Amino acid sequence: MFTHEAHLKRQAVLDLLFRSLTRVIAFGVLALLAAIIVSLLVGSLPAIHAFGLGFLFSSDWDPVNDKFGALIPIIGTLVTSGIALLIAIPVSFGIAVFLTELSPRILRRPLGVAIELLAGIPSIIYGMWGLFIFAPLFADYFEPWINKHWGSMPYIGQFFSGPPMGIGMLTAGVILAIMVIPFIASVMRDVFDVVPPLLKESAYGLGATTWEVVWNVVLPYTRIGVVGGIMLGLGRALGETMAVTFVIGNAHELSKSLLMPGNSISSALANEFTEAVGDLYTSSLIELGLILFFITFIVLSLARFMLFKLGKREGQTA
Repeated sequence: MFTHEAHLKRQAVLDLLFRSLTRVIAFGVLALLAAIIVSLLVGSLPAIHAFGLGFLFSSDWDPVNDKFGALIPIIGTLVTSGIALLIAIPVSFGIAVFLTELSPRILRRPLGVAIELLAGIPSIIYGMWGLFIFAPLFADYFEPWINKHWGSMPYIGQFFSGPPMGIGMLTAGVILAIMVIPFIASVMRDVFDVVPPLLKESAYGLGATTWEVVWNVVLPYTRIGVVGGIMLGLGRALGETMAVTFVIGNAHELSKSLLMPGNSISSALANEFTEAVGDLYTSSLIELGLILFFITFIVLSLARFMLFKLGKREGQTA
């Protein structure tokens, strides 16, 4: 009896320690997040006082005269990430559908492992490959074709005109797409795999084609996971640094053409932070980091809200 009571007391103490430890860890993450925000805010105060909200809408970047603006890096970050998603979503969807519905069973595991290995390649390797291999090929073959066929089109031609240099916003977007495809495709494949076979077999039994099964059965069943995978890829694209730095051109110039060099927040920080001279220059770069933090936070918050609405709609439908 005594041994049993001692054992229960010991288990109660261990349980209390475990709950306390997990609580400390959970709140420690929040404390770390708050510390990051505070440190960015404190570091950004000189730039905030000097430029105010005009920092967000100014295209100036003149370290000599201490004139700084975040408009060009913000546009570069959003545009390259948008291009990456436009390319990566359909390609990732095709990969996931092939691996789960069409691929011979003997190929599914090797192809799945290959996709996951692509996700583990360091970003600097993608950047070096993009600069030394992809950019010259892009300049010699793809950009002249884009100029010829798309550059003269009304309305959209201005976005695809310019000299074929190989580096620029479009190149950075393509490299980002190649980088995020493994992440999105892996998540889509995993969520497609959890669809009950009975649902798909029932649709096939009613005469549905593979596309109809995927569009009407698989996607509605897994849409929350699919949206989560896309948001994971978007978060990866927004914060990518080295690969973008190699191929975007790192030019503080605002141009309508996607073929022209540009800049992003992450590439600006990577290129200039170690060379920043003066408190205002350093503070402006820190404020760029703060802006990137809030952009990522807003995107992820919108994703969580979208997932919440999708889940709520499913509950009402059920």
